[in-house]
Amino acid sequence: MSAIFPKWTNRLPVMIVTGTLLTGTVAVAGMWYYLTPKYARVGYQPIQPVAFSHALHAGQLGLDCRYCHNAVERSWFSNIPASSTCMNCHNQVLKDDPRLELVRQSAQTGRPIPWVQIHRVPDFVYFNHSVHVDRGISCVECHGRIDRMDEVHQVEPLSMTFCLDCHRHPAAKVRPVDKVTELGWKWSDNPEENARLQEANGQKMVHDWKVESLQNCSTCHR
Repeated sequence: MSAIFPKWTNRLPVMIVTGTLLTGTVAVAGMWYYLTPKYARVGYQPIQPVAFSHALHAGQLGLDCRYCHNAVERSWFSNIPASSTCMNCHNQVLKDDPRLELVRQSAQTGRPIPWVQIHRVPDFVYFNHSVHVDRGISCVECHGRIDRMDEVHQVEPLSMTFCLDCHRHPAAKVRPVDKVTELGWKWSDNPEENARLQEANGQKMVHDWKVESLQNCSTCHR
């Protein structure tokens, strides 16, 4: 005796194909939206092997970023300071504090502290810190108000869109070179006046310094 199936089973193959396509579309759309750097990287705040407060050192004490990251003006990368740099102060300040034991050991043995990298771009992206810093692009544009962070976290997505927005209109970001590491600096405390001065002075600096707002692929993908 042959089995009798309900009539709706005739539509079953179409329903399966349609459901698979819809599920796949939703999954791809979700991944496309939520796995971008804006969602995957912004807010990333790993636990570091030594608690270092930028809010204290760069904020309250006013240490210039370049005291620790001293290669940023002449190198493509911003270096992590050697432990000996830390010990320039901490051989006197908090010299026996147990929180700094790993720093003392590193300075004595030469074994680097295993800091966890926070800000990174894909291996196929080339970014030169010195080119940007030496043309008036402040650390704050990519890293945010580091001088207010007890624990550093990623503020900007560092995506291609983020970079291109700046390259298309550098006058909105550029500032005097001697103000690059003054993260809270602005032309005026009045927002409207600050915006006007930024645009006017920014355009002039871009022209005078011959800032190249390159947008071709080979600028970053080499």
